[in-house]
Amino acid sequence: MHEYTFTAELWEHDGPAAWCFVDLPHDAADDIADLADDRTAFGSVRVEVTVGATTWRTSLFPDRTRATYVLPMKRPVRVAESLEVGDRVDVRLRLLDL
Repeated sequence: MHEYTFTAELWEHDGPAAWCFVDLPHDAADDIADLADDRTAFGSVRVEVTVGATTWRTSLFPDRTRATYVLPMKRPVRVAESLEVGDRVDVRLRLLDL
């Protein structure tokens, strides 16, 4: 089982939709990229994530501009955990299907 814990800043995507994300640390992203290789659709990687008392399943997405994977932080999680853009978020992430 591949699991990662890290703290990252919550940021909002510059675009028409108000999507919020955290960046994975580069060492974790490099490790995940090596594990995922060409086995994923569009480079996305399925994960289970825990932030505070909230656990959910989602996907990581490669972001060439940021040179890492980004983790979407959906609104119900942000509300449940009282998170705002700019907050530091403690994340526990487990890879699925790899």
